[in-house]
Amino acid sequence: MHRVVPPLRTARLDLVAATPTLLRAELSGADTLAAALGARLPAQWPPDLFEADDMARVLAALEAPDAEPGWQLRYLVERDAPGGACLVGVAGFGGPPSPEGTVLLGYSVVPEARGRGLATEATHALVAFAFTDPRTRRVAAETFPELAASIRVLEKAGFARADGAETPGAVRFVRERPRGG
Repeated sequence: MHRVVPPLRTARLDLVAATPTLLRAELSGADTLAAALGARLPAQWPPDLFEADDMARVLAALEAPDAEPGWQLRYLVERDAPGGACLVGVAGFGGPPSPEGTVLLGYSVVPEARGRGLATEATHALVAFAFTDPRTRRVAAETFPELAASIRVLEKAGFARADGAETPGAVRFVRERPRGG
């Protein structure tokens, strides 16, 4: 049995934790996912850099015996979008904190929803969630130098450039746990 994780709520978004059921719905078709989430999907679903192999990887992680559901993918649902609730992207972590206390954050928003601060809003919520866990010492993210908007999201969310990107050609950003937090 899989533990249900309540959504993280921001001013405009519900960050709905992926479940095996939601991932299977998405793998079977966008309409099935839309129905499962109770939200319409934009024409350009899925967002950039979110592909079937990512869905399969997250599904396998969530079905593992030691799964920690809050530490994977979340669907970004804009509650009051024109025309009703709309899926605008994905965000989340690559898993729970490492033994060193690091979690890796990622996000992608569909083109029609970009430039409105949704990725920044989701990033703030995920960072706050990460730091509620005492195992988390830092949140890291990687992006590519040509993705200026992605870099701005990280900077607005309090991340600083750091060494040690794992992805070839990427730049790494880190936000450390606040002192006393």
